[in-house]
Amino acid sequence: MNLINTWVGYLTLLLFIIAYMLVVFEEKIHLRKSKPVVLIGCLMWLFIGVYEIKHEAHHASIYSYKEGSTVHFEVRHEGGALDFVEHLIAEIGALFFFLLVAMTYINTLSSLNVFQALRAWLISKGLGFRALFWATGIITFFLSPLADNLTSALLMSTVALAVSDGNRKFIVPTFVGIIVAANAGGAWSPFGDITTLMVWTRGMVETQTFCYLMIPSVVNYIVPALIMSFFIPKGNPSGGKEMIAMKPGAKRCMLFFALTIATAVSFHQFLDLPPFLGMMTGLGYLMFAQYYMKKWGEKNFLEKIGLEHERRKVSRYEFFKQVEQVEFDTLLFFFGVLTAVGALSYVGYLSLVGGGFYEFIGYTSANTAVGVLSAIVDNIPIMYAVLNMDLAMGVDQWLLVTLTAGVGGSLLSIGSAAGVAVMGVNRENYTFLSHLKWTPAIALGYAASIFTWWLVTMGMR
Repeated sequence: MNLINTWVGYLTLLLFIIAYMLVVFEEKIHLRKSKPVVLIGCLMWLFIGVYEIKHEAHHASIYSYKEGSTVHFEVRHEGGALDFVEHLIAEIGALFFFLLVAMTYINTLSSLNVFQALRAWLISKGLGFRALFWATGIITFFLSPLADNLTSALLMSTVALAVSDGNRKFIVPTFVGIIVAANAGGAWSPFGDITTLMVWTRGMVETQTFCYLMIPSVVNYIVPALIMSFFIPKGNPSGGKEMIAMKPGAKRCMLFFALTIATAVSFHQFLDLPPFLGMMTGLGYLMFAQYYMKKWGEKNFLEKIGLEHERRKVSRYEFFKQVEQVEFDTLLFFFGVLTAVGALSYVGYLSLVGGGFYEFIGYTSANTAVGVLSAIVDNIPIMYAVLNMDLAMGVDQWLLVTLTAGVGGSLLSIGSAAGVAVMGVNRENYTFLSHLKWTPAIALGYAASIFTWWLVTMGMR
């Protein structure tokens, strides 16, 4: 269906632009980004529904008769908005549940001091500024595929700030390096970034094929990191003696998190079932782990510390309190954006843009441009738009757009969720302009990663 040249086509585009402007100026107007996109995304479909009802678009009237009874009349919306939305909500729901389980595990591990213990251990090593620069970046790169780029960047930026002694020359390049590492690390794993997850759940790239992106991702991080390392000040920060132990049950939950990821991969890879079913199975692991530890583990723990009864009102093993800590603003923003972009797709804008843009400049150039655009516009709607353009791209090109959409956001501090989050860690030193000074180095890494992609995927063409 093409509704571009109708009043509903113009109106949906206008509403989408309004929603995006409100998202861009979130920090200025202090309006959470989920609010405009959820409201406007649903309003776009409301007006599409009004238009179709008025024009009786794609409605098929079906009569059925029964002997000795009245005539039964039914209206089916065959091929219309109803079918499209039902398909859309199936996609959104699958990703929604996937992210909900992942975020619940991350918050549970955080409540058990897993990440805090890592932070304390790193601080206690007494490393120099340059060693800390590399350590935080490398840990972020390998943590991001599991804990997602946002969580990894937040964790390691707090570590860097804690050992910085307030040294701006260390803080800024280290924060930039952490953001680049988080986005690069998330690009080569189906779990490291929402855009990568979207490509994986759509079946555009198989699980093991993402390994082709590991070397380009390493190059994307190493090139700017090498340049920035020459500007890191010499010397050592003041040593930290703080030691934090993981709480009882932490190792068990880490094991179940690893099993959950393995289950999700197995559901998708071997059973041809949606990965969110595997993640929900993993949530079941956590539910039974909670039951076991609450029933017996807590008793054993109290005996070890010499207490007969628990003094807390809420059990230390009430893991599902962590669901309350899940950042639902992110999940609702995700829902709103996909709903709004789905409306644009239904109206016909994505086919128009895809048909012209990709055919005019070619797949490689277009996918490279997608990464640059993702530094300005959120990469989630961009990737969703690409997925809904019905492009006849090979696996090599899907790998390229996965890479560029993931790492392109590093070019600007506002270009990725990781960058936006880190800006809130130390607003005095790390700002949009301080990040912009390192954009040439990041752009060099971006170009080098695309060249590396070209080399490693030569056999696919």
